[in-house]
Amino acid sequence: MTETQTMDISQAIKSAAEQTDAFLRQWVNSLNQAPPLLIESIKYSLFGPGKRIRPALAILSCQAVGGKAEDALPAAGALELIHCFSLVHDDLPAMDDDDLRRGRPTNHKIYGEAVAILAGDAMNTMAFELLAAKVSDPVLGQKLISELAAATGPVGMVGGQVLDTCYPQEKASGSTASLEKLQRIHRMKTGALITAACRMGALCGGVDGARLQIIDALGRSIGLAFQIVDDLLDVTASDEQLGKRAGKDAQIGKLTYPVLLGVEETRRHLAQQQEIAEKLAAKLGPAAEPLVLFVQSLAKRDR
Repeated sequence: MTETQTMDISQAIKSAAEQTDAFLRQWVNSLNQAPPLLIESIKYSLFGPGKRIRPALAILSCQAVGGKAEDALPAAGALELIHCFSLVHDDLPAMDDDDLRRGRPTNHKIYGEAVAILAGDAMNTMAFELLAAKVSDPVLGQKLISELAAATGPVGMVGGQVLDTCYPQEKASGSTASLEKLQRIHRMKTGALITAACRMGALCGGVDGARLQIIDALGRSIGLAFQIVDDLLDVTASDEQLGKRAGKDAQIGKLTYPVLLGVEETRRHLAQQQEIAEKLAAKLGPAAEPLVLFVQSLAKRDR
């Protein structure tokens, strides 16, 4: 990827983030009957520094199939609400017990555990309310709600979090680690919502059946590649780069690619997923070039 292409995809992601944030600010600010402390806690996590990868993927996927960025904004906003809810709950003492997120104190360190839990709960429900209210086509709205619910729930992100959180207990009891188990965790915990971002964006762009299958496979490869990079960064990056404590996954016995395969073999698996994703994105035609560049930029991220 050339320097110009790197700048282009960085600008595309930045533009998607800005559009999504503006859309979400208007939505959150309309909730003037909610307790101010709750809204403050929500805004702290929702509008803190972040990559906005899922909204960007929704918008880029929409454009890749002929839609416009604004068509995908309700999906982009709902995805970011779900993602931020998951981060707030992830950081709680009962889960990953983290003090830092994106270089700042985690939500429960500022607002206390009770408010943090309720802020996460609120963002979860707000995502579906947003889709119901802001998608004018009821058929499309139903599809988007179904996609997001499946990606978030027991066979998606929440189920993956259970597998990820409970793995150290399984390991202690003598369970055998395997690549199949690791990929299942990653595809559910991280990949399900990333795949949903691609699918939801494409649905907003009016995708047909054949291209939706390509988008689905693309999302799966991007989701797995994204989590592989996360696993690598946990063992190769600094606290300052990550904005949170590095090396924690290995310390608490979580199953990750470097733990199971080693760093070099992990990089080989990452390259495989990148190649698959690039070929799939290219099948969508010239409008999907930003998606190709996005995949190429994945391995270069340092946070």
